[in-house]
Amino acid sequence: MVLSAIFFYLFSAVVIASGVMVIGARNPVHSVLFLILAFVNAAGLFVLLGAEFLAMILIVVYVGAVAVLFLFVVMMLDVDFVELRQGFLNYLPVGGLIGIVLLAELLLVVAGWTFAGDTMPTSPAPAGMSNTAALGEILYTKYIYFFQAAGMVLLVAMVGAIVLTLRHRESVKRQSIADQVARTPATAIEVRKVESGKGI
Repeated sequence: MVLSAIFFYLFSAVVIASGVMVIGARNPVHSVLFLILAFVNAAGLFVLLGAEFLAMILIVVYVGAVAVLFLFVVMMLDVDFVELRQGFLNYLPVGGLIGIVLLAELLLVVAGWTFAGDTMPTSPAPAGMSNTAALGEILYTKYIYFFQAAGMVLLVAMVGAIVLTLRHRESVKRQSIADQVARTPATAIEVRKVESGKGI
């Protein structure tokens, strides 16, 4: 149990330090790399809690897809971050207020903190059932409607993002299936008489 507590505090310290560096690093690529480090250590915390399925989901989905996508977007887009930071002082009062609220919440949490060496929580799964099976049974029986609603919300958000960012350029020729199917010989063929020695 002492070894589990040591790993718990180690992973927690790295997660907190990585989270601070995500917002403190000047280079956005370094921020994304610190975010990946925070995700990996959070997955270690899930393993300690007995939630191995959530740990693998965190690694596969967030580290393997979301964070890598952020990294590619940051590296491929030529964003002028100096220009983005020009209006920093305008948002400083609101940001300072939010920071004070978060600091007060952290102080309230730290005030009730104690070193728990032998009270590591165990997996909430029922006896004789793995954590993944228990999670699937609850998710697809009791919370199936909420799960489907969340999927629909994500689908609408994805379609909305595509619609908002899609730009039609007039110079690009596009295929129109309806116009091709509706063609007749009268509209598809144009016969011109060309005089001898002259082009069209």
